[in-house]
Amino acid sequence: MAVSLMIQGTGSHVGKSMLVAGLCRVARRHGLNVAPFKPQNMSNNAAVTSDGGEIGRAQALQARAAGLDAHSDMNPVLLKPETDRMAQVIVQGRRMASTEGIDYATLKSSLMKSVMESYRRLCSRHDLILVEGAGSPAEVNLRENDIANMGFAIAAQVPVILAGDIDRGGVIAQIVGTRELLDPCDAAMVSGFLINKFRGDIRLFEDGYELIARRTGWRGFGVLPWFHGAWKLPAEDAPDLSRPVSEGMLHVVCLQLSRVANIDDLDPLAQEPSVRLTILHPGRAIPGDADLVIIPGSKSTRGDLRFLREQGWDVDLLSHYRRGGRILGICGGYQMLGRSVSDPHGVEGEPGETPGLSFLDVETVLTETKRLTRVKAVHARTGRRFDGYEIHMGITSGTDCSRPYAHVEGRAEGAINGDGRIVGLYLHGMFRDDAFRSGFLEECNAGFSGLGYDASVETVLDDLADHLERHLDVEGLLDSAR
Repeated sequence: MAVSLMIQGTGSHVGKSMLVAGLCRVARRHGLNVAPFKPQNMSNNAAVTSDGGEIGRAQALQARAAGLDAHSDMNPVLLKPETDRMAQVIVQGRRMASTEGIDYATLKSSLMKSVMESYRRLCSRHDLILVEGAGSPAEVNLRENDIANMGFAIAAQVPVILAGDIDRGGVIAQIVGTRELLDPCDAAMVSGFLINKFRGDIRLFEDGYELIARRTGWRGFGVLPWFHGAWKLPAEDAPDLSRPVSEGMLHVVCLQLSRVANIDDLDPLAQEPSVRLTILHPGRAIPGDADLVIIPGSKSTRGDLRFLREQGWDVDLLSHYRRGGRILGICGGYQMLGRSVSDPHGVEGEPGETPGLSFLDVETVLTETKRLTRVKAVHARTGRRFDGYEIHMGITSGTDCSRPYAHVEGRAEGAINGDGRIVGLYLHGMFRDDAFRSGFLEECNAGFSGLGYDASVETVLDDLADHLERHLDVEGLLDSAR
């Protein structure tokens, strides 16, 4: 059976996912058969697993850092927000239900069984399990039936390292305050703390670091400086989309929808010097110099159609097209480009039909069955082969489907309008394929840098592991596992 260690945080976005990914790569270097695990995640950015399920994108990256293929056991409970109050509940890779937050609190108690099943299966196959918490254990109002933080740590008897984010300020209060809020049994599970995202001269924080250790009684495992290569790794959530500003000749604009999903489709484009990628925030108009506008995936197609219109982006898209611009809709974005989106079963909420943007002569009917599969596709016009994946609920059909964008196992996939400047398709991940991305950029009159995207991710993971080993007591962290 494996030994385990859990990284919890003083809040969301403190860097837990990155820390676990880096530690997975470090442990692998040390010759350990390591696997990542996150009992409960909340994200609309999902990866399709080797067993045909779906897990959070962060766990797929952590699996890669560990030298493994992603498996649904690595994230047994995934919550995918559909509205402010409703979320789709994925259990061991499969959609279980959609539920409101207040109902999920009741449902949660029954999910620990699935969480522990997945955890024990991983333990039986690996030497070390590196566990990522969710949010903060200081959310003591959610402690009852908790499966994400201390509830899991207690049930599985996994020691905890608490990570604080100094970049957002108040890290002493974050960690000491968490210690004060935890009940004695939970606090006893914490083996120590570390500080993440430090900028500047670490010597200036020595007094603060010692104060935390003194006030909590916990061991400090180090202060980790800001890791500048993080932007090159697949993003899990919209807040992770910050990228260095580029002066690339091809201006690509992606609409940041309210329920944007699988936004990491854009990561390879962001690293191309010839591309200037703009993530367009709500309330801003589509720039007049945009060459390509991407409508990305969405966890709530009908809801985000309304959201898109509220921003005035429907009018902007028409103007963009009339100026000669291109439009690409991926998954939910593809559905929005059609004449209508019908939801007869109430998959996304109340049953009904929402008018689409009518850029493509297609119609979509949402279905209760979700398609989850990795695919090998062939670009219809050029014959270029590329890998991707599908993760959607819905069937799209219509006249423009007679001009498919690709073929998947002999099946036509996607739709193109008459002049070829508007494309919709269900395939995610196509830009990760270097040859495909090269051809795509050529079609858009932009240069290809020769970037090997997968090789770049591997290099950054190695750099991250180096960064952790240089600044943290990694030996002490791994020795804390039990």
